[in-house]
Amino acid sequence: MTIQNIIKFINTTDYFIIFILIIITYIFNFYYKHFTRLNPIPCPLPLPFIGNLHNLGYDVAIFYKQCQQKYGDISEAILDRRYIILSRPEYIEKFFDRRIFFMRPYSQGADEIGMYGHGTFFNNNYESWKHNNKFFTDTFISQRFIDNAIKSTNELYKELSNYWQSLGNQNSSNNSSNYSNDNWTLETDFSQWFNRFTNDIVSIISTGERTYSIASYYNTQSLIKSEYSGALVEDGDKFVKSIVKYLEGLVVFAFFNPFIRHYIPIIKNKSNIYLKNRDYLFEKLDKMIIKRRKEIEKISANTEMRIDMLSSLITANTNENDSNGEVLKSMPDEEIRGMLLEAFLGGTATVSCKFILLHNLLYLMLSEIDHVLPKSIDKSCVSYNDLQELRYCEAIIKEACRLVPAVPFTYRTITKEHEIAGYKWPPGTNFLLNFLAVQVHPEFWPNPEVFNPDRFYNDDQNDKRLGDKSAFMMFGGGKRICPGRMLAMVELLLLMVLVYENYNVELVNKNEPLKISSQLNTHCKELRVRISPRT
Repeated sequence: MTIQNIIKFINTTDYFIIFILIIITYIFNFYYKHFTRLNPIPCPLPLPFIGNLHNLGYDVAIFYKQCQQKYGDISEAILDRRYIILSRPEYIEKFFDRRIFFMRPYSQGADEIGMYGHGTFFNNNYESWKHNNKFFTDTFISQRFIDNAIKSTNELYKELSNYWQSLGNQNSSNNSSNYSNDNWTLETDFSQWFNRFTNDIVSIISTGERTYSIASYYNTQSLIKSEYSGALVEDGDKFVKSIVKYLEGLVVFAFFNPFIRHYIPIIKNKSNIYLKNRDYLFEKLDKMIIKRRKEIEKISANTEMRIDMLSSLITANTNENDSNGEVLKSMPDEEIRGMLLEAFLGGTATVSCKFILLHNLLYLMLSEIDHVLPKSIDKSCVSYNDLQELRYCEAIIKEACRLVPAVPFTYRTITKEHEIAGYKWPPGTNFLLNFLAVQVHPEFWPNPEVFNPDRFYNDDQNDKRLGDKSAFMMFGGGKRICPGRMLAMVELLLLMVLVYENYNVELVNKNEPLKISSQLNTHCKELRVRISPRT
């Protein structure tokens, strides 16, 4: 009997029974593998098809922190695959061995959305990663680059300050007949300003051009519009929103397996939207690269090159050799695009959460700023060495990042057998390094939920565990430590000086918890503050 004849005898009920049997077989196989897995670790019960995705909720970091509180310093979860969650410093320390290049888990989703294999974060090709990481590091620590970043930050801050003053005067004139240009109060969303300020700065540093993001936000709040053309502002605002949407899409593509993304109706529709956004964003970045290439070709030999990452990427002419002794070639445009994209994503939406945690230490912070950088000093002339003297301000930033890490967790994959947390793990095992839980671990941080910058300021700490490099990972660690960490600290210190020396900033609702959310990074959803000039 042929297959065609057999199919004729199968009715709708038979198809339904076959479907049910397939589902039952899958579920049985799913739980058989789960309960017979190697090194079973405590974990929430996964569900077929979706694993522990139903446990994640909106805030991924909260789930991982709850895993540590409920199951201990080692637990596990099934997302697109099995992950061993490590929430204790000595467990994580092995991954920070600079002699070893730990891989990131291959992600089909990150590959599909265009992140995998480029830049540094999702790049598992050691030679390519090494070259890109060296470029990032050498660029961000160069004195010319840091000086230019300080200059650009000062210029952009002046624009931000003018916007605040304009909005404050508009509001004051509407609410009172007795006001002056220097006597105003503005209630606003701090997070929106600094998310957009960060995007503008990252754009200037990366490409030499602005996104006009703060101008765009000002236009939505003010009756008086900014001086920039509507087309510039609208185009920049669209680009910034595309970056944010790409980051959202990266979360979906990282956590949901291909079957769910391609066939479950609601997720499929969202995935298609994120892919269209990817195409728009990549086209935009490619146009930036092509435009800058043409501009560089027209520059005469005696003309000084503009200081930005894109120009450096295009003109880089390395004589380095790879491990086989072959000369490395200049970066192709696709790799340059990946580096630019990584720079934009790495600078997204983390500043405002840190800033408001400084409120209770305002007096001590301002005392140090006024001592090191008195008002008589032109802040546009502040150097990297000047900012390094702000030791207490730096301690405040570190303590803020301990409680609200910009990156609450990261992933690693081992390529050979390792013993970690008392278990032997085979090659290909995936680990999740739970920074958020480690940085508030009660065995390593006395009163871990208390905001206390003295942890990082006093040199005579009695508890030497506070110096454990794997207990505090503001910029990660090991070979994959953030290459832009020096520049990030410079930007945070300079913004602290500029904002808090010139303005009084206070929370509108002091008793409300911070409205933050963590996916692949931590961002502040809303932060209502009152701003007024500091006299």
